[in-house]
Amino acid sequence: MTRTLRWTVHGDGRAPGPGEVVRPDERMSWGRTVGLGMQHVLAMFGATFVFPVLMGLDPNLAILLSGLATMLFLLMTRGRVPSYLGTSASFVGVVAAVRADGGTSAEVTGAIAVTGVVLALVGLAVHLGGARVISAILPPAVTGAVVLLIGFNLAPVVAGTYWPQDQGVALVTMLVVMVVAVAARGMLGRLAVLVGLVVGYVLSMVLDAVLGPITAPDASGVVSTHLRLDFSKVADAPWIGLPLGTPDAPGLHLPAFSASAILLVVPVVVALIAENTGHVKAVASMTREDLDPYLGRALAADGIATAVAGGVGGSPTTTYAENIGVMAATRVYSTAAYWVAAVVAVLIGFCPKFGAVVAATPGGVLGGITVVLYGMIGLLGARIWVENRVDFSRPEVLVPLAAGIVIGVGDVTMEFSGGQFGGIAFGTVVTIAGCHLMRRLTPDRPDPMPARTQEPPDPPAER
Repeated sequence: MTRTLRWTVHGDGRAPGPGEVVRPDERMSWGRTVGLGMQHVLAMFGATFVFPVLMGLDPNLAILLSGLATMLFLLMTRGRVPSYLGTSASFVGVVAAVRADGGTSAEVTGAIAVTGVVLALVGLAVHLGGARVISAILPPAVTGAVVLLIGFNLAPVVAGTYWPQDQGVALVTMLVVMVVAVAARGMLGRLAVLVGLVVGYVLSMVLDAVLGPITAPDASGVVSTHLRLDFSKVADAPWIGLPLGTPDAPGLHLPAFSASAILLVVPVVVALIAENTGHVKAVASMTREDLDPYLGRALAADGIATAVAGGVGGSPTTTYAENIGVMAATRVYSTAAYWVAAVVAVLIGFCPKFGAVVAATPGGVLGGITVVLYGMIGLLGARIWVENRVDFSRPEVLVPLAAGIVIGVGDVTMEFSGGQFGGIAFGTVVTIAGCHLMRRLTPDRPDPMPARTQEPPDPPAER
C-alpha cells in the first residue's frame, strides 16, 4: 500500500513536455494535482448522481460510495490502472424492471450486491486464468448484443414514466443535452448531462413561478395538479450528516434478497465485463503499458465495490469513460489525482441537503436526459460490433443475436408453474447460449466471433 501511495514528481511538476505523459506512479505539483482531481470530480459528477435518481436510490450515498470504490480500485490494482468508479448506467434498466414487478429498494440493492459478488468471482477467474477467459466466453458479438438489449429495454421507462410528466421541459432538456454534447468543446462537452439537468431544473423552477402548477401524471402515473419542483424535503435535510436519503430515494439501508430480482439484475455482469475490459485496454494504450495482468484485479475490484455498495443500500459502480477522456486530454495519468477526486467525493457525500436537492429533480427533466442516455447505452452495444467487425452475414451469429435482442427489448417471458423468466435475463441467456451452441453446430467454418480489443465509449456516455 505504501508503494501505491508514493509518487515521483514528473519533470518540473508543471506540465508534460511534447510527446510525454505523466505516468500513474508520477504526479504534477500538489497544487496542479488537486486541480486535476477536481476536474475528475466534475467529469464523473453528472452521471454519478443522475443514475441513482433514475434507480430510486440516494445520490448522496452514491457519490460517497463512488469515492470509496475508487480508493479500493486503486489499492487493488496497485496504482497501475488510473480510473474513477462512478455509478453504473447498465443497472438502470434492470432496476426499472425489478421495480415494475413490485420490487422494493432493499430487493434492488440486494440484487446489486449479488451481481457485484458474481463480477468479483469473474475477476478472480480472469486473474488466475488470464484475460483470454473473457474473450472465450464473451466474444464481441455477444457482449455487443447484451449491452444493446439492456439499453433499449429502457425505452418504455422513458415513454411511460418520465416523459409524460412534463413534455415541454423534457423536450427542452433533451435538446440541451444533444447540443452541448455535440457542439461544446473540452470539459463542457463532457458535462452535457449535467448541463441539461441544470437547465431543465431551472426551467421547471421558472415555469412554476410564472405559470403555476402543472396538471400531468406523476411518476406513478396518477394525474394531478402539482408543482414541477417540490422543495418540501430539502428544508428538512441537514447540511452535514449520514446519507440517509428520503422515503422515495432511501440512503443507508440493509439489502433483501429476492430470486426474481437477482435473475433480472445479474445479466448486467456481461455489460460490466465488456465495459471494464474496454476501459483497461484503453488506459493501457494511453499509458503505453501492458495492463492485461491487472484486468482480473480491475474486475474483482469493481465487483467488490459494487457488492459493498449494494450491501449498505447504495448504487452499483463501474469504471468511467468520462474520466478516461479527461486523462486523454491532459496526458496526465497520475493516480494521485484520482485519490484527490475520491476524497472530495466522500466529503460531498456527507451533505444530505445536496442529496435532497438532487432527489427533487422534476420528472420532465429526467425524461429529457434519459431519452438520450438510454439510447446511447443501447448503441454502445452496436459500437462494440462495429469496432470488432462482427460478421452478420453468418447465420450462426445473426440468428441467436436477433432472438436474444428481441426477447430482451420486448420483455418476452417464459411462464413456469413457479413463476416466470423473461426480459433482460432471458434475452441474455438466449444470446450467450445460442451463440456458443450455433458455433458448435458449424465447426467446419472459421470462427465468426473472434476476440478483438474493445475500446471504451466516448464521453459522456455511460455508464
